[in-house]
Amino acid sequence: MPIAPTDQQAHRFLMLVEGQCLEGSIAAVAQQYGCCRQRYYQLLHDFQEGGLQALVSQKTGPKSNYRRTEQAVLEVMRHRSLDPDASAEVIAQRLRQTHFPISLRSVQRAIADLGLQKKALHPQSQKPTPAAARSTRRESGPRRTRLRPEH
Repeated sequence: MPIAPTDQQAHRFLMLVEGQCLEGSIAAVAQQYGCCRQRYYQLLHDFQEGGLQALVSQKTGPKSNYRRTEQAVLEVMRHRSLDPDASAEVIAQRLRQTHFPISLRSVQRAIADLGLQKKALHPQSQKPTPAAARSTRRESGPRRTRLRPEH
């Protein structure tokens, strides 16, 4: 029965079976499946500890917000409510002074997530309207164009 090329769990299991049952080198078996010998032994350990389910790929990266903790977000909210005109840079600096290791980008994300952005005032545009632009042209008559000499 063929195995789908996208079935990573089955390929990892086959690699482990071949490595344990065949008398070839582990490095050669691992290389055949696109792994190194060290990764083979990591997968073997995972399989022995957790069974077939341990061979499923897990999500990589941080599992939680370790910088933008709930307490840090509450502090961002507190600083924004105390001083609505304070910029994200100022809030980040104040938080770092009070021993919250947080970056400017994390403060900006917290402000955006909480909907605490400053209300931007959009002043009326000073661009003239098309009618006003036409009235500022010269009133001396039609435009003159330069005549190009013919060759």
